[in-house]
Amino acid sequence: MSETVDAAAVLPSVSLAVGVGASRGAPAEEIIGLVRDALREAGLSPLSVAELVTVDAKADEPGIVAAAVALGVPLRTYPAGELARVEVPSPSGAPCAAVGTPSVAEAAALAAGGELLVPKRKSAPRGRVPMATCAVVRRAPYGTGADPHDLRHHGDAEVRGGDLTDLAVNVRAGTPPDWLRERIAASLTSLAAYPDGRAARAAVASRHGLPVERVLLTSGAAEAFVLLARALPVRRPVVVHPQFTEPEAALRAAGHQVERVLLRAGDGFRLDPAAVPEEADLVVVGNPTNPTSVLHPAAVLERLARPGRFLVVDEAFMDAVPGERESLCGRTDLPGLVVLRSLTKTWGLAGLRIGYVLAGPGTVRTLEAAQPLWPVSAPALTAAEACMEPRALAEAAGAAERIAVDRARLVAGLRGFGGVRVVEPAEAPFVLVRLERAAEVRERLRALGFAARRGDTFPGLGPEWLRLAVRDRATTERFLAAFGRALPRPDAAAG
Repeated sequence: MSETVDAAAVLPSVSLAVGVGASRGAPAEEIIGLVRDALREAGLSPLSVAELVTVDAKADEPGIVAAAVALGVPLRTYPAGELARVEVPSPSGAPCAAVGTPSVAEAAALAAGGELLVPKRKSAPRGRVPMATCAVVRRAPYGTGADPHDLRHHGDAEVRGGDLTDLAVNVRAGTPPDWLRERIAASLTSLAAYPDGRAARAAVASRHGLPVERVLLTSGAAEAFVLLARALPVRRPVVVHPQFTEPEAALRAAGHQVERVLLRAGDGFRLDPAAVPEEADLVVVGNPTNPTSVLHPAAVLERLARPGRFLVVDEAFMDAVPGERESLCGRTDLPGLVVLRSLTKTWGLAGLRIGYVLAGPGTVRTLEAAQPLWPVSAPALTAAEACMEPRALAEAAGAAERIAVDRARLVAGLRGFGGVRVVEPAEAPFVLVRLERAAEVRERLRALGFAARRGDTFPGLGPEWLRLAVRDRATTERFLAAFGRALPRPDAAAG
């Protein structure tokens, strides 16, 4: 990694979204040329383009895909019904008849808000009709406070204010188990003493086959993100989205300018390591990823590791994956690897705050120096030690198998609804679904007694997404019945 890279210099002063429309078979060079000409004539730099956007029906159009590749930006798509509701200054009957929106380029560019800098313009090929359109919108750059995504919004906010069945929070239902409650309760007799984390730290190290020098106990994974942001000497952090928003929020709060790699729904939110800038000296990725439920192969993540870079892998939900396949815990051969784990989800300890970091000894020392004294309470240390015991690991493994069965039932039920798309294969204790008018559906579900997690607070997702936690069979059946009632009627959607 070059030590002369100035992170502020490589980040654009403005963030542009370029909306693109194209006829079937439009040549790539026509689309790319149109976009570049539009930017140049408006005095805008291609380096300021954050994403290309279009309608779902054009997600696989080769010329549009090639244009995104040529600009080095992700391609984001929207359902036609959502774009049809965006007011555009240059409507046209042809695209409305073809894909259901009066201007693909303008509507796609404006879908996430912003200022229209370049209204719809058409390509100008010699001797034939134009086959491409584009429009350019300026958005505030990430990190300015004008980001449309609320990075501090979390699932617990969806459950407040009503007696709701919770499908918004990813903590396993029915937890903590009685034996764990009893162990924690017994620890309360020692509250007069300062916490001593040595036994819990050794238990975590033994569980993962690591020396204790590679383990740091934290007050939940959230504290770990803050420590990473404040203590590590990084200049160009990159966060792979959609994913848990707290890592980026912590980096921003520590004064970093954060770059985003946005994974595409059309690719199943799969990660291509080549999309991560070579100069990035910190890369954050979730596995399995919240909220997409995608499990990235370990071999793919390994390609992100290199000297001079911290590779932070958030494995908060890995213990809910049968066999914890694709985990990087226990690996000591990858330079800069930092793995985060949480005991919140499987064991129902969100209120106790306990997690841990697995990293090289030097990184652990750096993070530990940034912690306050006694950062983890005695009851939380007791819980950490108990959850590393053989019977606890066996119970967690059994829970992961049951979650897989319950998730398959939920996915099968969701597939039966027209207009609902589930991101598959789902591997975590939640699923991500896409549907039109999702905000209305979420409100109807609340009225029917169910809380679902909105998706538009995750960078890379829009208002058409919901995240649903996996629950037991009886709860799932009740939810699916309510979901069917909450969906818009076909005649209402057409209007």
